[in-house]
Amino acid sequence: MGTLVINTFLTLDGVAQAPGAPDEDGSNDFTHGGWQVPLFTDQVGEIVGRWQQLDGGLLLGRKTYDIFAAHWPHIADDHEHAEIARSLNAAPKYVASRTVTSLAWQNSTLLGADVPAEVAALKEKQDLHVIGSLDLAQTLIRHDLIDEYRLMVFPVVLGTGKRLFADGAVPATLELVSTETTDKGVIASVYRSAGKVSYGSFA
Repeated sequence: MGTLVINTFLTLDGVAQAPGAPDEDGSNDFTHGGWQVPLFTDQVGEIVGRWQQLDGGLLLGRKTYDIFAAHWPHIADDHEHAEIARSLNAAPKYVASRTVTSLAWQNSTLLGADVPAEVAALKEKQDLHVIGSLDLAQTLIRHDLIDEYRLMVFPVVLGTGKRLFADGAVPATLELVSTETTDKGVIASVYRSAGKVSYGSFA
């Protein structure tokens, strides 16, 4: 059995929509795209580099796939992010999309209509990583398929936008594995699934 890991950038109020650019995802009249960029320091880049050294397959939604496919295959061998590019380019990639019919990036496979079932089957054979891909991540969370969360929380509050843990998330307890903070206050934490939520009373 493999491990399914989510890698996500969040604001302090839980928004994960369009961190990297104004035109990344403007759905629901979202006007804050690119909120992550001013706080993306070398320290953040180093953590992201570690988190994205993949051992296993990569799960992507169509929007994130298109962004990655337009960038990572074209990174030169002497580029500062060449090691990440090699890892992403070599990894088997599984894409969830209702509109795409063909995929140009090497080692890419289109998932079928029942994404949770296909992901569960893939997870039986290998580790899997979700990077970005918010809609896909929410689907996998609703189906209780996530084993580990790698969450990078930025000191920004937006008050609007799609949140990672939306309605329908399965109640769960998480165990903190590690945490580190950058010089601009970004908190990078790794959590693992620790079973069902337990309840009590202070009365």
